Amino acid sequence: MSLAAGTRVLVHYTGTLDDGTKFDSSREREPLEVILGQDMVIPGFEKAILGLEPGQSVTVAIPEEEAYGPHNEELVIRVPRTSFPAEIKPNVGEQLILRSPDGNEIPALIVDEDEDEVTLDANHPLAGFELTFEIELISVG
Repeated sequence: MSLAAGTRVLVHYTGTLDDGTKFDSSREREPLEVILGQDMVIPGFEKAILGLEPGQSVTVAIPEEEAYGPHNEELVIRVPRTSFPAEIKPNVGEQLILRSPDGNEIPALIVDEDEDEVTLDANHPLAGFELTFEIELISVG
């Protein structure tokens, strides 16, 4: 079977890091619906689906370039604490939504804070990691 762009598939998956830490799984919920060729999933995940038949499973290591890309230090920014509204008390581990000049929302994680500055990281939390996925193709169409 050849899966073409526009094909709707249902998959179950479990994603882990190199150390075996599970970061996501669809096994406890409904399968993930993907329309191929629509950039709905990372490139390496879609490539793995393309080689499957319904009922087949594969375990694939996806390099950072085919996942969420490398960690970009330019997306780690220090912001003066005085730039925060008085009612916002930044805490490490919290996520903020920033707004770009063109109006796009950008999630950023607070990774450090001190008396003068707050450090934000706008990289995807999985940027810079090789990801391993166990993927099962449930159905096509």
